[in-house]
Amino acid sequence: MSAIEKLLSGFPELGHIVIELAFALLILVVGWVISTLIGRSIRRMAQRSKRVDPTIVPILYSVTVWGVRVFVIVAVLARLGVQTASLIAVLGAAGLAIGLALQGTLQNIAAGIMLLVLRPLRAGEYVSVVGQGEGTIEEVGLFMTRLIQFDGVHILLPNSLVWGNPLINYSRNATRRLDVAVGVRYGDDLDGAIAALQSLIDGYEGVLPDPAPRVMASEYRDSTIMVNIRVWTPAGEYWDVRFNLYRDAVKALQEAGLKTPIPLREVQAVSVAEAASGGN
Repeated sequence: MSAIEKLLSGFPELGHIVIELAFALLILVVGWVISTLIGRSIRRMAQRSKRVDPTIVPILYSVTVWGVRVFVIVAVLARLGVQTASLIAVLGAAGLAIGLALQGTLQNIAAGIMLLVLRPLRAGEYVSVVGQGEGTIEEVGLFMTRLIQFDGVHILLPNSLVWGNPLINYSRNATRRLDVAVGVRYGDDLDGAIAALQSLIDGYEGVLPDPAPRVMASEYRDSTIMVNIRVWTPAGEYWDVRFNLYRDAVKALQEAGLKTPIPLREVQAVSVAEAASGGN
């Protein structure tokens, strides 16, 4: 008889305990693996579906995985003979105490749920969180929202800051209005400048015909009349059209014979005698 058999014969309940521990460990490992597989499957299906917003995929994955794991842990404890009813009551009380201690974290979770329900922002949209930062939405998680700035820098903002501050969404509408200001000197042909710029934007690449593009004098400055070019463009082409118009508007005015406005100052020279007579 081996030493293990002698030990088990001396303590008959020890064999039962070892078997129960082995089953409990097996349930825990298998349940943990199954929760990960289920989460990955749901994430793949959500990513492939056109009806599911990419913004909710990360939080859907987390909720699914940890929901399954909670049931696995309860099953393991039940296998070990723990009274799960009393355990749930204890966990509820502990959860209340932890919730009071982690109010900020719970605020982030609640804010993340509100962001996903009301959807003021979605993955892939360019937004500005006033006073906090701006960038393209990469992910809205349980606690944090991740943005990528135009220069490639990642910004992580707590969900409570995103929900609690004004949001400017630059991508939600399909079109955006673009205003480009160009200066015309006093004394130059203002009507000719407006006609040249209007001819430029009529049929311009990326400029929508409706609403119709307009050119108008908008402001008087010290040595310049500001002429405003107002067009509507698809949101995805906004910056390309903006950069191109700033380049081509100056060329159009030069081709029309207009010179670039330069700030002018009038200086009057007064002789000493004139100054003295003026003083008298």
